Amino acid sequence: MITPRIKALLEYPGDETVYTVQGWVRAFRSNRFIELNDGSCQQNLQLVIDFDQHDAGLLKRITTGSALQAHGKLVTSMGKGQRVELHVSAFEVLGTADPELYPLQPKKHSLEFLRDIAHLRPRTNTFGAVFRIRHSLAFAIHKFFNERGFYYFQSPIITASDAEGAGEMFRVTTQQAPGSLEKNDFSTDFFGRAVNLTVSGQLEAELGAMGLGNVYTFGPTFRAENSNTARHLAEFWMIEPEMAFYDLHDNMQLAESLLVYLIRYILEQHPEELAFLEQRLLDEEKQKPQHERSEMRLTQKLEFCTTQAFERVSYTEAIEILKFAAAHKKKKFQFPVNEWGIDLQSEHERYLVEQHFKKPVILYNYPKAIKSFYMRQNDDGKTVAAMDILFPGIGEMVGGSQREERYEQLSTRMKELSISETELYWYLDTRKFGSCPHSGFGLGFERMVQFVTGMANIRDVIPFPRTPKNCMF
Repeated sequence: MITPRIKALLEYPGDETVYTVQGWVRAFRSNRFIELNDGSCQQNLQLVIDFDQHDAGLLKRITTGSALQAHGKLVTSMGKGQRVELHVSAFEVLGTADPELYPLQPKKHSLEFLRDIAHLRPRTNTFGAVFRIRHSLAFAIHKFFNERGFYYFQSPIITASDAEGAGEMFRVTTQQAPGSLEKNDFSTDFFGRAVNLTVSGQLEAELGAMGLGNVYTFGPTFRAENSNTARHLAEFWMIEPEMAFYDLHDNMQLAESLLVYLIRYILEQHPEELAFLEQRLLDEEKQKPQHERSEMRLTQKLEFCTTQAFERVSYTEAIEILKFAAAHKKKKFQFPVNEWGIDLQSEHERYLVEQHFKKPVILYNYPKAIKSFYMRQNDDGKTVAAMDILFPGIGEMVGGSQREERYEQLSTRMKELSISETELYWYLDTRKFGSCPHSGFGLGFERMVQFVTGMANIRDVIPFPRTPKNCMF
């Protein structure tokens, strides 16, 4: 039986039409009022039951977490907190939840506690909100690119490329004891060579762009880095568009347009979830000292990022700003800004966004020495046409560049960095046959979800986080 979802029922008039609803009990008060939620929205539907008309033994089976099917009239509610309610004429308990064992009782649970029961997290208000927003962000990403004539291009998850050595990789093998393979001889392995889980789909996406024009990938990526922080996952999702005939300016404009589009979409589609998450953040910040609290509420921060044009600043300009910053002069930076050419840290990025410009920032033209081999070298011989977009509270949200389309320059740079031209012959081929200016960037999906939801830990924006020493389910 297909029944109306609670989200739709809450918008219906209370005209005493009989409906059947299904969902999970969030609370049962006074043996009369049931708060039912089916995951379709933040708000519960109140069911009103006349306990004198139903068997007491059956009523005892209605506990927090139990699955329920109920029939009754949808009427205008006389109480506070809801516009309509369902007056139950009959109900059936589809699945019980023993209150002595079920861990999600009607009280506040810490996020740390919920990580230990990740299989039950989607049933909570917080994670229901986060995962509905996560879905909408994914949908909006496909919508954005489809509206602009991009093609969804599937890059491989198992790959022989390390995409520049972007991080430690997970090896894929069918060998029972891969560590015992003599001299890394993989001739008897499944693929006949060493292969890994991908760290990026960029290089393969460039191949697609050279034939289809504008493409994007959206898939899982993997980093075997032993980082137990609130910002790192071993498995996460990346959006990586690649565009033929785009220069660095075009690249920056597209990335800014994407971020603004996604934030606006969530503001329009999820006001209830954002209101709930904003209140959760306000309650959380009451425990912090005043100087550690956010200057803007969650929705204010999101709206701010959609109304302020992103500031475009060269790396060289940023270094000068940081050198003269009070935080640097008073030695409050953990990593001093001593010279041009350093790799900016999160604290530097956040200072530029949150204190100096007070708006999202696009940094561009980074030193060649700290960037990847495939980035287009600028005429000054010192910098490359790279760009990063920095957001408040997060730091780097997007990283990208104009790609080096000139065969000689790319080949020379690969030799300088001891990157095998034999292994990447296919990548160099695109510079031999009809090469053209092209650009692309990467957006970490979980970081985007973090920013929009205000969740502090990246493990709380993905259903099943993969981290060092942790791979549940």
